[in-house]
Amino acid sequence: MIKEKNLKWVYSLAIAFILINAVCTYFEFYYFNLVPAVILVLLLAIFSLDKLIMLVVFLTPFAINLQDLEGGLGISLPTEPIIFGIMIIFLLKQLHKLSFDPDVIKHPVTIAVFMNLTWIFITSITSDLPVVSFKFLIARLWFVVVFYFLGTRMFRNYKKIKIFIWLYLIPFAVIIVYTLICHAQVNFDEQIANYIMSPFYNDHTVYGAMLAMFLPVLLFFSVNKKYSASIRFAAVMLLVIYIVGLIFSYTRAAWVSLAVAFIAFFLLKFKVKFRVLLMGFSVLAAIAFVYQTDIVMKLEKNRQDASQDFDKHIESISNISTDASNLERINRWNAAFRMFHERPFFGWGPGTYSFEYAPFQHAKEKTIISTNMGDKGNAHSEYIGPLCESGFLGLLTFITIIICVLSAGFRLYYTITDYETKNLVLCILLGFITYITHGALNNFLDTDKASVPFWGFVAMIVAIDIYHRNRDEEIKEIPEEELN
Repeated sequence: MIKEKNLKWVYSLAIAFILINAVCTYFEFYYFNLVPAVILVLLLAIFSLDKLIMLVVFLTPFAINLQDLEGGLGISLPTEPIIFGIMIIFLLKQLHKLSFDPDVIKHPVTIAVFMNLTWIFITSITSDLPVVSFKFLIARLWFVVVFYFLGTRMFRNYKKIKIFIWLYLIPFAVIIVYTLICHAQVNFDEQIANYIMSPFYNDHTVYGAMLAMFLPVLLFFSVNKKYSASIRFAAVMLLVIYIVGLIFSYTRAAWVSLAVAFIAFFLLKFKVKFRVLLMGFSVLAAIAFVYQTDIVMKLEKNRQDASQDFDKHIESISNISTDASNLERINRWNAAFRMFHERPFFGWGPGTYSFEYAPFQHAKEKTIISTNMGDKGNAHSEYIGPLCESGFLGLLTFITIIICVLSAGFRLYYTITDYETKNLVLCILLGFITYITHGALNNFLDTDKASVPFWGFVAMIVAIDIYHRNRDEEIKEIPEEELN
């Protein structure tokens, strides 16, 4: 009898929805069609928060970014409202009952993340535009809370690391195929490549950055003999799609990031200690600073602009004489450095660069794509941006996160003996390296397209470090913790 009553309620509600939706459609009110999706999201939020996070990962490549909304910020739909809701649910649960793993809290990466968030909060208070800065802080928080803190909990289940990756790989492959089809219709024109992936990805730079970030992971899935032949075949097909997508993205920074990851691969294979690499990088940076004038003079001799010819396109990476994109990037950087010199400690406020940089441009450095309105983007660097917006401590705390992640990744690769886990760490680490290299030339961590995989990869490394280092040994299995 109870089952029959429940079934009658289901039929009644279904019929009511169909009738109401038909009326709404007749009057051209189409938003009622979203009700089932909203109900699904609410049910997942109540009963299975980890599945809702995975749904967000799947939707991220399809999400559409609405820019220039009130307050100068944008929002990505449908992902960011869901991410914000997940963050609120998690924080409320933690206020009700603190249930976070102390091993995660004590991890060096987590400490570095707390330091960075704390300084962003402080500089939001001292910001020239506090409303903009606190919006920036909230946006950073929802990515960090959901994909790092909840991510480390979710990745206690080792299988969910690979599920997370596949859930970004597959829909992104659909976007790549869509982009290639559209691009083919205009003969793969290099200029149109800048925006042909719209509305899913704003421009070819973030699109190329994500292609490069996931290529090492696809290589891992393609050659891992522990997977079935069908999975490896699917991975190889996706790998081909990603490589073709990268070639026709005409994203020079992506090729640079892959070259750095390739070098890092050999350094890891030769078991070069991370502290040695850190010291070597510091020495190279010091030499580059001392001889910066000579280096600039050498680069100014290159006048090869971006081209559809692959060799010439790669050569144009170092063209700082005639390439408008490179020159505008340098213009933005110089403006950011002048902003930093004026306010070296607290900076101008997180997220405020695009509102403040225009007066710091010099006429001789401006290009055909420069603007006096300061309305065309950010500092084009994950490092220079925080430097001018949050002062030298803003840059230092962000670099500390990167150093801690790299240190943990290198240590794990050198100490883990389980074949699959060792190579999973390797491909995640190489993907992370592609992004932090790309971050020298562009910054996308204010977008879901990059933040979801970036903080997800960081959470994977931390979770493997805490929970999965000894998968080849007989250890007590950590029970999967429910997120609700």
